[in-house]
Amino acid sequence: MLTVTNLVVRYGTIEALHGISFTVQRGEIVTLIGANGAGKTTTLHAIARIAPPEGPRVVAGDIQFEGKSILGMEAHAVVRDLHMALAPEGRHIFGNLTVEENLTLATYARQDTARIAQDLDLVFRLFPRLAERRRQRSESLSGGEQQMLAVGRALMTGATFLMLDEPSMGLAPLLMYDMFRALRELNAQGMTILLIEQNARVALSFAHRGYVLDTGEITAQGTAAELMANPEVKKAYLGG
Repeated sequence: MLTVTNLVVRYGTIEALHGISFTVQRGEIVTLIGANGAGKTTTLHAIARIAPPEGPRVVAGDIQFEGKSILGMEAHAVVRDLHMALAPEGRHIFGNLTVEENLTLATYARQDTARIAQDLDLVFRLFPRLAERRRQRSESLSGGEQQMLAVGRALMTGATFLMLDEPSMGLAPLLMYDMFRALRELNAQGMTILLIEQNARVALSFAHRGYVLDTGEITAQGTAAELMANPEVKKAYLGG
């Protein structure tokens, strides 16, 4: 479904990715793990086509989605036409809008009114806390609830390919469990997920496959079980 080939990305004069390659097949959960500064967020921003100067600039390689290069696409077209959506690190919700207004805003490019209503019902079923607070201003939500809203907003774009940047950041253990339970349910319904997660143990227990990023290069890859058994990965990321 997604194929990244020899991708080189720069921020200004800084080369953040040094020719990485990986794939995500339809229906998979794939995780990218690595330390801060390894290039994980840069990778998602490149796929989402976030434009300079705020975002990365691809200088070599290719990103293909369903067999076609997306390097010439703008970010809004990736969401609208390819049904790929990013729930970014830091959430970036609109605090002065209600929960429901944030979710509705994400549907601006959609014409499938009936499906929009179904997706809203799905978000509220996956995240009951959001349903309880649907009329509440988003700035008044807890950090965990705001993270649920960021994921829900991505779903409301009509996404079938979901990119998640640190979805468990700042979440209490119970809320983290609720988040990954919801994501697993989405995957069971056919959602393809590309996940960045600082908690490598959680990420590998959730994903089918994974890649290890270290200072802009992929240093290990395999099934989640293979990576969890890899001595170097265990030492560097799993605490033993």
